[in-house]
Amino acid sequence: MKNIFSLIAIIVALVGYGAIAEAQQAKVYRVGVLLQGGPLYTIIDGLRDGLREMGFEEGRQYVLEIRDAKGDLKAAEAAARNLAREKVNLIYTLTTPVTTVAKDATTDIPIVFCVGSDPVAAGLVQSFVRPGGRLTGVHYLVADLTAKRLEILKEILPKLSRVVTFYDPGSRVATEAAKLGREEAKRLGLKFIERNVTSVEELRKALQALKAGEADAYFYTADAMVVSQAQLIIETAQTKGLATMFHDQSLVAKGALASYGQNYHEIGRLSAKYVQRVLKGVDPRDLRIETVDNVELIINLKTAKQLGLTVPPDVLARADKVIK
Repeated sequence: MKNIFSLIAIIVALVGYGAIAEAQQAKVYRVGVLLQGGPLYTIIDGLRDGLREMGFEEGRQYVLEIRDAKGDLKAAEAAARNLAREKVNLIYTLTTPVTTVAKDATTDIPIVFCVGSDPVAAGLVQSFVRPGGRLTGVHYLVADLTAKRLEILKEILPKLSRVVTFYDPGSRVATEAAKLGREEAKRLGLKFIERNVTSVEELRKALQALKAGEADAYFYTADAMVVSQAQLIIETAQTKGLATMFHDQSLVAKGALASYGQNYHEIGRLSAKYVQRVLKGVDPRDLRIETVDNVELIINLKTAKQLGLTVPPDVLARADKVIK
């Protein structure tokens, strides 16, 4: 009888230890994701792939609580506060404006960002080497490539004379990018038509008001609110016979003529290591910010054909990818 009781005790102990181990393994981290929509979802796809490569499975070890502000920063701010109240383990932010409102709207939740402008100049961190606070992440190039992007558009369209761009004059990043575009347009002998919009609704109205023949091409000026409506811009431009130059290759696959910029999917994949390490307890202040510097030129020949355009062979030869 004594042996039977001993055996029962051992079984109970093993079951208890098993339950504890299972509970520990079952911990699921909750990651709040803030973005303004559009092609930025490609970064989230890259994040998922990067975490999977590290053995971090969605649904088993983490879940993403995605909040799409659809171009509205006030909505992004409210979403950040809600995520804080819901006590997510980390907030993952896309673009400088969204990261800024998330930082201001929360107090202690760690934030991993993917931003297209200098995070030090934006006041998000103290330095690239030692961020010094609860924010860290990946920095990529958008505004910095403005002049080169416009130069390449001119090479693609040798007869180009007028480009139109839309941006929010209240955005520091957008106004700096517009200045770079304006200066490069002057150097190239182009007319740089600027349309100021402060909301998605204003952008939609400005697109509809754009007259046929008013410009030869749409040129993207770095603005998260504007790019949230990228598909609408592409479709409107096609209707009005305008070529389009963006910064992300996923938009070329969706009908834009060309893009010159960085790979959003790769940016998300690289950021995964920051998310994983912060969730595991590493202090963001100790995680050096990484700058992604690879740049790609993508051209859509199907769109060129629809617009009746012929892309010079030397430009096609330099393209990293050509959609036929």
